[in-house]
Amino acid sequence: MNDPMWFDNPAITQEMLPATIDTLLMTAWSTGLAILLGLPLGIWLFTSSKGGLKSNPVVYRVLSLIVDITRSIPFIILIIALIPFARFMVGTALGWQATVVSLTVGAIPFYARLVENSLREVSEGKVEAALMMGASNGQVIRQVYVPEALPGLIGAATVTSVTLVSYTAMAGAVGGGGLGALAISYGYQRYQSDTMIACIIVLVVIVALIQFLGDRLARLVDHR
Repeated sequence: MNDPMWFDNPAITQEMLPATIDTLLMTAWSTGLAILLGLPLGIWLFTSSKGGLKSNPVVYRVLSLIVDITRSIPFIILIIALIPFARFMVGTALGWQATVVSLTVGAIPFYARLVENSLREVSEGKVEAALMMGASNGQVIRQVYVPEALPGLIGAATVTSVTLVSYTAMAGAVGGGGLGALAISYGYQRYQSDTMIACIIVLVVIVALIQFLGDRLARLVDHR
């Protein structure tokens, strides 16, 4: 008897929607946390760098080293190394909640570096004008750097979110759930090519939607 295919396949008709929801939850939560924690880290990197508002070479080198080391660790290794930490944070090492912990840890330095690069593109003339008018460093960051760099910051968040979608697929190999787990469990281990193809299609659609929404939002806030 032939194996069920496509819409006769329970892996697609019953498991695809829950797996897609898990992937979306992992991506949304980890992106939000990466922005929340990566933005101040990126600002700190920028302001402590050479020529920054609070230039401090020692602080910058330490922060930069930590960011580069974390970014250099392959995600599949990072998620395994963080299993005890994920279990401590959410009470389990399996499922999308545990995966969010590892995704966030991996995404924070990635987004922080993109934030630093976006802030470097802000015109120094506007910064100097604000300083001449007596603005404090905090005011310059809040009222000049962040608003001027907002399109770039949104673009960086979009890139981070798209990257996290691919990371969620890798997390499926170690019990992370989502479309990656479905593709591995059915598409690879049970040789269901239709399930594998369906997972790929859904992942491509998710990435395309994130990119479209990110580009649209970046254009809306770009008043240059």
